[in-house]
Amino acid sequence: MSQHHEVRLRAQSMPVASSVTPLELFFDLVFVFALTQVTATMAAQLSGTALIRGLLVVALLWWSWTGYAWLANLVRADQGIARFGMFAAMAVMFVLALTIPEAFDDAPGGLSGPVVVAVCYFTFRALHLLLFYVLSRGDAGLRGQLLRFTPAMLAGTALLLAAAATDGTTRTWLWVAALVVDYAGTYFGGARGWRIRSAGHFAERHGLIVIIALGESIVAIGVGVARLPISWPIVAASTLGLALAGGLWWAYFGISAAAGEHALTTTAEHKRAGLARDAYSFLHLPLVAGIVLLALGLKKALEYVGDEQAHSLTDPLKGVALAALVGGLVMHLFAQAAFRWRTTGRLDPAQPAAALLVAPFAWLGAELPALATLAAVTVITVAVVALETRHRASTHH
Repeated sequence: MSQHHEVRLRAQSMPVASSVTPLELFFDLVFVFALTQVTATMAAQLSGTALIRGLLVVALLWWSWTGYAWLANLVRADQGIARFGMFAAMAVMFVLALTIPEAFDDAPGGLSGPVVVAVCYFTFRALHLLLFYVLSRGDAGLRGQLLRFTPAMLAGTALLLAAAATDGTTRTWLWVAALVVDYAGTYFGGARGWRIRSAGHFAERHGLIVIIALGESIVAIGVGVARLPISWPIVAASTLGLALAGGLWWAYFGISAAAGEHALTTTAEHKRAGLARDAYSFLHLPLVAGIVLLALGLKKALEYVGDEQAHSLTDPLKGVALAALVGGLVMHLFAQAAFRWRTTGRLDPAQPAAALLVAPFAWLGAELPALATLAAVTVITVAVVALETRHRASTHH
C-alpha cells in the first residue's frame, strides 16, 4: 500500500472517542421508511402468515443495516469513498423498501417484486463488502474475516433468488433458509477479524436505531386513528400507547444502553468484536422486531377503540392484532434481558418478570375490552421498570 493511501485511510479512520455522524442519521431515515412499510403491509393483510413474513423482512432489513453500522465504526461515514458508498447503499435500500409490499406476493404488471428484493439485497450487501475490503487494506485479519463472511452472503442471496421463482409456503421457507444461512454463516465464521474502533459510537448507533423503532410505534398510534374523529377513548388509548413506548425507552436507555456501552468499552480488545456481534448484531434483532410487532398491535388497538361504527368499547382485541401487541412486547422484554445478560454476565429478573406477567394477556386479552388489555400491559411494563430503577438507585447509594 502506498504511503499516501495509508495516510489518507488513517485520516478517515473513526476516532476512539467519537459520535454518530449526520450522514449515518440520514442513512437511517431509509430504515424508518422500511419499518413503516413492514408495519403497513402486515396491517393490510393481518394474518399469521403476514406476521411471519413481516418478521422475515425485518430480519433481512436488520442484517442489511447492521453491516453498515460495523463499517461506519471503522471509518468516518461522511468522508472519502465511504460517503459515496453510503449514498449508493441508501438508494438501493430505498428501492428495496418500496418493494416490501411485493416481497412475497408480486403485484400484476411491472417488475417482479421478489426478484427486485433479492437483487437489491445482494447489491446492498455487495456494496458493504466492497467498501469494507477497500477500506481494510493493510489489515490482514479483517480481510480474512471478510473472506469467511462472503460465502454465507452469496448463499443467502441465491436462496432469495430461488424463492422468487416459487410461491406460497415454499417461498416463505426459502426465505427462512436464506436468513438462517446468512446469520449462521456470520456466527460460525467467528469474530476474531472484525474491528470495533469506537465502543461509544457502536453503542450509540444501535441506541439510535432503537429510537427509530420506537418512533415507528408512535407513528403507528397516529396512523391508527388519523381518519377518525377525536374522542375520549382515542385520547386514553393513545396516552397509554405513548406510555408503553416510553416504558420501553426508559428500560433501554435508563439501564440497558449504559450497561452495554460500559461492557463494550471495558472488554478486552480481542473479545470486543465477539461481544459486539452477539449483544448488538444478534440480540438487537428481536429487540427491534418486538417493537415493530408492538407498533402493529398499537395501531390495531387504536382502531378498535376509536372506530365506534366498526367496534364498541367492549370489543376485545383478537387474533393477530392481540398476538402482535402482547407477543411483540414479550419478545422485546426478553431480548432486553438477554442483551443485559450477554453484556454484564448477570440475568436481571425485571424484564423476564414483566414478560411473564404480560404473556397471559395473549389469552386473557381475547375476553377483555381492547382498552383494558392495553391499559394492563402498559401498567405492568411501566411499573416493573419504575421498580427496577428505584431498586438500582437505592443499591447505588
